[in-house]
Amino acid sequence: MKQVAYPLSAEAIANPLLRRVQAISGQNIGLCYQCGKCSATCPLASYMDLLPHQVVRMLQLGIEQVFDANSYWLCAACFSCETQCPRGIDVSRICEALRTIRLRANDREVEIKGLPVQMPQQGLVSAFRKLSSY
Repeated sequence: MKQVAYPLSAEAIANPLLRRVQAISGQNIGLCYQCGKCSATCPLASYMDLLPHQVVRMLQLGIEQVFDANSYWLCAACFSCETQCPRGIDVSRICEALRTIRLRANDREVEIKGLPVQMPQQGLVSAFRKLSSY
C-alpha cells in the first residue's frame, strides 16, 4: 500500500465532514487518541479494508477518501467498540453517520467489494438491513 502524506492543519481538524459526522452521530471524534481497542474487538475487522480506528483517524484529518472504503458498510453495530473504548466513542454510530451521508447524497448504487462467503450472520443481516432500508 502506498503511503500518502496528509498535512495536519487547523483547516483539516475543523473540516466540514468531521462536523457533519459529529452532528449526526453525536460522538466527539476528537476524543479518540488511536489506542486501537475498537479495531481489536471488532468481530468484522478482518473483513474491512480500513479498521475502525483508521476510519476515525481519517475523519479527524478530514480525509474524504473515507467514503471509498467499505468498512462503514460492514459495521454490524454490535457496540463492542464502544464497550472497549476508554473514551466512550461509539464507532458504530460514526459508521451509521457515514452511511447516512452517503445515502443522502443520492448515491444509491453501493457496491460492497470483497464480501466474504463465510461471514458472521450478524454481519450479513446488519449489512443487508443498512443497504436496503432508507
